[in-house]
Amino acid sequence: MKKTFIFILLFIFIFSIAYSQSFTELYSKFKVINSYHKINEMKSLLSELEKYTDNASLLAVYCNALTEYANWGVPEEKREQIYTKAVEVGKKAVKLDEKNGYAHYALGAAIGRLAQYKGIVSSLFMLGDFDEHIKKAIELDPSLYTAFIAMGMRYRDVPWPLNNYKKSEQYLLKAAEIEPGYVNAYYELGVLYKVWKKYDKSKEMFKKVIDMPLHPDWIEQGKEAKEDSKKALEELK
Repeated sequence: MKKTFIFILLFIFIFSIAYSQSFTELYSKFKVINSYHKINEMKSLLSELEKYTDNASLLAVYCNALTEYANWGVPEEKREQIYTKAVEVGKKAVKLDEKNGYAHYALGAAIGRLAQYKGIVSSLFMLGDFDEHIKKAIELDPSLYTAFIAMGMRYRDVPWPLNNYKKSEQYLLKAAEIEPGYVNAYYELGVLYKVWKKYDKSKEMFKKVIDMPLHPDWIEQGKEAKEDSKKALEELK
């Protein structure tokens, strides 16, 4: 009996280590691929991730990877289909582990992207789902700066009376506080101040984006932010 108990404990220990290494390895791989927008490598990673069907964290990586791939790796006409799949995967992740902040973030981000392809009524219902999951992600993992970015953009970009520029500013500033090196936090603030007609602050943010070094996890996104910031400054002259 004692030997059997020890064997079971050993098996659980080995399994836990194997899972931990799998998540760490695959998530790290995803961050590098996503940072440099490597299309072929992302396709390969997605094929690898789809094998995992019963683990919330790995499903969350899969959901997040699908969303990011749709953002930059495919033509516009193919995005809705991929976002739809990402939402399905994200729902499975959250169902498996409701306390997984990253899973809630990945699902919320996918819902937000998919809502852009739906009609007004459907998108309003989806906005409620987006809020639920992104806010839950922040509650469970306050270090998730991308969740704060998502909420900041949500309060900035939705039409009146659902927008709230003050809340948008608070969320975006919090993201910058958590991860000061994330270029796009300042870019999104620049966009916010521009639509808010706080032009001096907007210029300050866009200049900051241009002068900042790129964040290693967001190389291509940061490059785009720098180019967009230069164009925005020209428009604000």
